[in-house]
Amino acid sequence: MNKSIKEQKSVIIILLSNIFIAFLGIGLIIPVMPSFMNIMHLSGSTMGYLVAVFAVAQLITSPFAGRWVDQFGRKKMITIGLLLFSVSELIFGAGTNVWVLYLSRVLGGVSAAFIMPGVTAYIADITTIQERPKAMGYISAAISTGFIIGPGIGGFIAEFGVRLPFYFAAGIAFIACISSLFILKEPLSKEELAEISANSKQTNFVGDLKKSLKPMYFIAFIIIFVLAFGLSAYETVFSLFSDHKFGFTPKDIAVIITISSIFGVVVQVFMFGKLVDLLGEKKLIQICLIVGVILAFISTVISSFIIVLIVTSFIFLAFDLLRPALTTFLSRAGGKEQGFVAGMNSTYTSLGNIIGPALGGILFDVNINFPYIFAGIIMAVGLGITFMWKEQQFKDSFLS
Repeated sequence: MNKSIKEQKSVIIILLSNIFIAFLGIGLIIPVMPSFMNIMHLSGSTMGYLVAVFAVAQLITSPFAGRWVDQFGRKKMITIGLLLFSVSELIFGAGTNVWVLYLSRVLGGVSAAFIMPGVTAYIADITTIQERPKAMGYISAAISTGFIIGPGIGGFIAEFGVRLPFYFAAGIAFIACISSLFILKEPLSKEELAEISANSKQTNFVGDLKKSLKPMYFIAFIIIFVLAFGLSAYETVFSLFSDHKFGFTPKDIAVIITISSIFGVVVQVFMFGKLVDLLGEKKLIQICLIVGVILAFISTVISSFIIVLIVTSFIFLAFDLLRPALTTFLSRAGGKEQGFVAGMNSTYTSLGNIIGPALGGILFDVNINFPYIFAGIIMAVGLGITFMWKEQQFKDSFLS
């Protein structure tokens, strides 16, 4: 028993490392993008399109990737995803033509669509219902930590060459791919995979979308869309908002984002499982949305650096707890179809990530406060939707 527990912990550490490395790689390149823009003579709109292409590729691939996770196995999708991510970073670093950069971002989006459902489904397979909230909290913390540490490491590596962070990201992703290939074992037996695969072959993309409209799933997926939409709209204009309204320096903004992110990671790692046990997913989701709504509106009337830091920390925390709470609920509801659930989770997240920043930018041009007011309204709609969730649906999902 002790040996199996140790093996489970080792596997979870490897899976979390894979997620961490993928998002570390994304974060690594953030500090060098302005310099890269100058070297490549890229416009701001081109950079925006490069971000959008990643999200669109992830959106299109996610539903198929979710089904492939169920058909071909979790391990294969994770290792292929890490390999694609490594190749995409290598291509971007070596690229001298803008179309090569677009190709890189498409591959990056596809890799994200492979890795996330694969890891989420794998962890759901090897954890009990009681263990799962803590494990999902760890996934969210690994993502956040990668984003936090990435820019700092990227800035340091860039001192030795602007293209070097891309090569470094490619290298660590390739190492993660090889280690996963040799260390990870497929969590499902061939018989289980064959059964799930037979069921998934009877459906298609349209069928999966229809299945996602079932009340048990749909409300959770809509809130995931709302979460991604509201968070991406909020984060997209945060730097512009802080600069235009408060006159904060890039250093001030970096300090706020870093401290807020670290605060969120610490709570995720040490408190998320306990909060789910104490409140349950539904109540925790509702509390996070209430906090998000209130603080989004408060953001429009504050000005002190300390107050902005506190408000931003708790907004980020609300989002950081929402994500794993929703993922935990969906993984419980999904039963054996973890790939489908994780794939559609990624689909609705990508959709929110595409629409949110675009609308946030448009609203910012109209009025500096509008993106936050709009994010608050969207979260309030999400909160209203949660009251459509019947307690029986939660109980049924836990028993399924």
